[in-house]
Formats: sequence, C-alpha cells, structure tokens
Amino acid sequence: MANAIVEPGIGPIKRFSVDALSVHVYANRVDLSADAAARVHRYLLETLAARGEASVILATGNSQIDFLGRLLDLGEIDWSRVTLFHMDEYLGIEATHLASFRRYMRERVEARCHPRKFNYLEGDALLPLDECDRYTSLLRAQPIDLCCLGVGENGHLAFNDPPVANFSDHRWVNIVKLDEACRMQQVGEGHFPNLAAVPPYALSLTIPALCAARKMICISPEKRKAKAIRDALNGPISTQCPASILRRQAHATLLLDTDSASLL
Repeated sequence: MANAIVEPGIGPIKRFSVDALSVHVYANRVDLSADAAARVHRYLLETLAARGEASVILATGNSQIDFLGRLLDLGEIDWSRVTLFHMDEYLGIEATHLASFRRYMRERVEARCHPRKFNYLEGDALLPLDECDRYTSLLRAQPIDLCCLGVGENGHLAFNDPPVANFSDHRWVNIVKLDEACRMQQVGEGHFPNLAAVPPYALSLTIPALCAARKMICISPEKRKAKAIRDALNGPISTQCPASILRRQAHATLLLDTDSASLL
C-alpha cells in the first residue's frame, strides 16, 4: 500500500493505492455519493464530447441509490446519446416485482433521464440460456465506456459470489446460483421478507465482462461492507473475495466511506 494522501473538503479525506487499484476514502456516505456523481458526470461529458456517444453499465442495490440520484440531478448530460445496461437480475422474476432490478432501473434511472436505450436482462425469459447470448451480443456491440459497480457483503461483484466467481470466464453473461450470504443480504436490505422468498438463481454479467469497461467506478459505503473491503484489499487476489480482482484493474477506482474502510 502506498503512503496515504490526506485531503481537506468534501472530496476524499484519504487516497492510496493497492496494487493497480486507486482507493479513495470519504468522511461519510454523502460526500462519497456527491464526489462519485461528479466524477461520473465529468467522464460522461468528456466521452460524449470525444466520441459522440457512450455506453454504461450500472449497478443496483441500496448502496447505489444516493449516487444515481445525485448523478441525474446534475443535468447537462445528453442521455439521448447514452446506452445503458445493468449487471444482473433474478432468474424467473417478473419485471414488476418489487425486488426486480429492471424495475429499480426503470423507476430510478430510465424514467428520469430517458437514455437512447436501456438494455434489460430479462430474468423471466422463457429460454434463459438464449437470454444470456442475447445480452452478450448487446454488450459486445460497442465498447463499454464505464462500469459503475458496488461490492457485496460477501465480496461479490454483480452476482459473482465466491462459489461461482471466475476471473477468466470466457462468457460475458451467466446463470449463477446465489450463495446464502448473498441471499441474506437481499433480505437485510428489505427486498424480500425472508430467505425462502429470495430466488436461488440469477442472471449476471461475469467478472471479465465488468472489467472490460474502459473505466470502472466502484462505490461501496456502509459498515456492513467493511469485512469484504478488508478482504478485497488486504487478502489474496482470489475468488474467495471476488472484489479482490479490482486490484489488477488500473482503470478502476474504489470509493469508500470511513465505515466501509474501518477495518483497513
């Protein structure tokens, strides 16, 4: 780990690197969300100015809500030139279900910014394997400029839980079995009433698909993420903590608050 740089103001209070990964720590979740939104806003404006269009993968989850709201509040971005993707969806779930990630994105993002296109993973597709192929083709149709993601309580990225994560997967979209820690997180966040109600399988972008983006911004606040962050940054680079692969991504920045960084 490099020597930390401490900064004043609402930006990061500390910056350091772990292997190739840049890590920024903020005083609180509010500052983290505000600076993350500003970073993404600036990058999208630069990308649109340079290329005329942009493609972005977004994450769901409670940890992303503040960031997404602040990003959309900033304005200026011509979303009609932006193609959006999301990174996972429960297998067999309908788009109207309260826990559906398609519903999350339609209500929190698409309805507000009206992008050129929001490509959704159809969790209730009649042929899930064909759906994986369809979504892979959409992802590969253009360069992905930005991937905004989070870290799960078990260290997962998207729904790549430790038992199924594969750093060299040749596929870009998989059907994966969710481990119990991941399913309990969904209950803890209030998306399902109990463990039995959480679908056991999901569609998920693979780790190589996420890391193929030109830029990665990983937003991971909250105390409940502290162990996963510690394992990702201080432990081995291993699928036992899938987020550890971020340490090999020189194009990635990990944004933490003092709660999620508390075990470092």
